[in-house]
Amino acid sequence: MSEKITVPTLGESVTEATVSKWLKSQGDKVLIDEPIVELETDKVNVEVPSPSNGVLGSIAVKEGETVNVGSLLGTISNNSNQTPESPKEIKNYTPPKKETQIEPKLFKEEKKIPKSHKATRLKTEQPLLKLEKEIDDEKPLILQDVHKDKEVVKKTVTPKSETKLSPAARKMASEANVDINKIQGTGKNGVILKEDIMSLMGSKPSPSERKIKYGPEERVRMTRLRLTIAKRLKEAQENAAMLTTFNEVDMTEVISMRNQYKDEFQNNYGVKLGFMSFFVKACVIGLKNYPAINAEIQNDEIVYKNYYNISIAVGTDRGLVVPVLRETDEMSFADIEKNIGELGQKARDGKITIEDLQGGTFTITNGGIYGSMLSTPILNPPQSAVLGMHNIIQRPVVVNGNVEPRPVMYLALSYDHRIIDGKEAVSFLKIIKESLEQPKRLFLNI
Repeated sequence: MSEKITVPTLGESVTEATVSKWLKSQGDKVLIDEPIVELETDKVNVEVPSPSNGVLGSIAVKEGETVNVGSLLGTISNNSNQTPESPKEIKNYTPPKKETQIEPKLFKEEKKIPKSHKATRLKTEQPLLKLEKEIDDEKPLILQDVHKDKEVVKKTVTPKSETKLSPAARKMASEANVDINKIQGTGKNGVILKEDIMSLMGSKPSPSERKIKYGPEERVRMTRLRLTIAKRLKEAQENAAMLTTFNEVDMTEVISMRNQYKDEFQNNYGVKLGFMSFFVKACVIGLKNYPAINAEIQNDEIVYKNYYNISIAVGTDRGLVVPVLRETDEMSFADIEKNIGELGQKARDGKITIEDLQGGTFTITNGGIYGSMLSTPILNPPQSAVLGMHNIIQRPVVVNGNVEPRPVMYLALSYDHRIIDGKEAVSFLKIIKESLEQPKRLFLNI
């Protein structure tokens, strides 16, 4: 009796996935709810558990193939407890007589070998064994020793250098008396090339570790997540009338407040006070004042959203994911910091779910953590705007007629000009700037 393994429901708008990796091989024992296969969707990776105890019977879909929701992935056989041989099979089984009779006969024949034959065999084998020992002990590129008794060497042992060196490399190594054991070949199957000899001799820089490991070029199939990111970003450029406006913000007051209260904040709430909570709060105020920035276009209608779900872009090894903070207008600073930390960790661990990525109305991306000074962030469809944060640099600022060094961050707002006018975009950024330069406004919600 067997049970089917099928592609589960993957979430809203997700109809297909790619088989990323089989976690079990055919014939392996599995337990109920134990992960068997990993599926890669355009948003997250999903592990499909075993529906029952048993053995993985068949694999219907290979790694790299695309499947639809409900498709057959494989089967689980539930007869794993049965022994391979039934009592009937054991009863009727008769060991072959010929094999049991041959073995003693062979031993007798081996004992009857004449002494003269043994002596002859030892005499012929002894030089070969000696030669093999000499070859093993000699240095790899002392060619004059290898050429001794050429014919015998060819018949007995092939030096390692013959299998590892290209002809050009062999000649160069022989002339320069280079020890090839110190060289890691960059050719196919680890073959040592002429260039590798030159690198060791110092006539050419040694190849990088990646070149040694992967060769001059690498070809890696794009993941489903990366393909979807590329598709969505290209669609954003093609379908939206995208425009970017800029401003700068003096972060002096935010930094001062943060330094003053960060220890007390962490002691009370168990989480560090970062900059992101200030920006989320400032964005909520701006979105309430300019609803078009929190809206989207659906066919020939504009859908205004009276809730404020902020998407936070997180970079991972697999690509960019954008988990959502929900109802941020009702969150405290501590709530925002805790949720950002949890979602970021889930994203980096590959445990983010489809639900974590859905329902965002506005996006914040922070290129400053990677050192970005200025950028034009791209929209996250179907959203109509995205705010780009950047690094904080000491810059000269005129304050009350005097030039002073101040910590300044450049802000960038990319928006869909079809729904958002320039006046709204500029005014929105101005509210962000004023809220951060006077952070007390955030607590007064003005």
